[in-house]
Amino acid sequence: MIRVGITGQAGFVGTHLYNELGLLADVFVRIPFQDSFFSEERLLRSFVKQCDVIVHLAAMNRHPDPQVIYETNLRLVNQLIAAMEAEKVTPYVLFSSSTQEERNNEYGRSKREGRELLERWAKRVGASFTGMVVPNVYGPFGRPNYNSFVATFCYKLTHGEQPEVLQDSNVRLIYVGSLCKHIIKKIREISESNASVIESDEIPFDFEKRVTEVLEFLKQYKKLYFDKGIIPVLNNRDEVNLFNTFRCYIDHAMYFPVKLVQHADSRGVFVETIKLGVGGQVSFSTTVPGITRGNHYHSRKIERFTVIKGKACIQLRQIGTNEVMNFYMDGNEPSYVDMPIWYTHNITNVGKEELYTQFWINEWYDPEDGDTYFEPCENRAL
Repeated sequence: MIRVGITGQAGFVGTHLYNELGLLADVFVRIPFQDSFFSEERLLRSFVKQCDVIVHLAAMNRHPDPQVIYETNLRLVNQLIAAMEAEKVTPYVLFSSSTQEERNNEYGRSKREGRELLERWAKRVGASFTGMVVPNVYGPFGRPNYNSFVATFCYKLTHGEQPEVLQDSNVRLIYVGSLCKHIIKKIREISESNASVIESDEIPFDFEKRVTEVLEFLKQYKKLYFDKGIIPVLNNRDEVNLFNTFRCYIDHAMYFPVKLVQHADSRGVFVETIKLGVGGQVSFSTTVPGITRGNHYHSRKIERFTVIKGKACIQLRQIGTNEVMNFYMDGNEPSYVDMPIWYTHNITNVGKEELYTQFWINEWYDPEDGDTYFEPCENRAL
């Protein structure tokens, strides 16, 4: 078992990496980290002592005074080194730097100099070290106006605001899930090696586009999906990742369930449940009263539950949180709820008759790779 600690665990990338490692509990033990550890030397020393691997993500990205960014980021690196030296431990350290290293600004300087400090420490004590140069990262749960312009655009489009392009440059982007998988692969490779490794790792980007091109994709998602409920054309995994990112900025509690239009005549009722720009799998289930289906989550799939007969309660809870959203639905007024990624979800028959539910799942995932995950048994139920 490899014991991994993540400084900045509560941040954007840290949260995703922590969750991804949780899917590999047969390989990794996650050593919990809190930002307060940097305020108390005893706690930071206890943390580093427990780790075989430390992924140093903790950093300040934005501040009105750039000098504060520079000083804060270097202080965090120096505190981490001091704690490891005090405990006489030599974990494998991965440091998240940035392509902004090349720019003459305080953030870029703090990243370059922080990487150099950790590299010198690793050479001095014989530890392994990887200085990761990371492209622009986007994905679900990033903070608008802080982590990524993608997060800012998604938030504004789903909250009645107009995104503004300040500089229409070419941007190299990596999905946060791709970054996490790269880090995990690197940890396994170095941990299985007996040799000390000191390296620079330029992490490959997923795609490169102009800022306005990315915005056009997001505007289409708003027009088709947010406004009309249509699943747009998704030509590759990058577009799926961008679409899933967009969906996570919707205010789910206000948006769902979406009522469907019924066309009734003497023959009965006709209801169109989904319009697709992609393929996928459509299925249905019957559920007897009092029974719950689900209590799992996905990291990639796009999925829609449509209640067409009976009464149901659909529940959603974001992984790592305790807040549960309840959506009560009745087949007499057909409606649907789409499942956001990284949300545990279930559906319960809360009526007295059989529940009929239609399911649609998109095709952009590899069934052999797995994409349905259960939390530890004591945390599975909502």
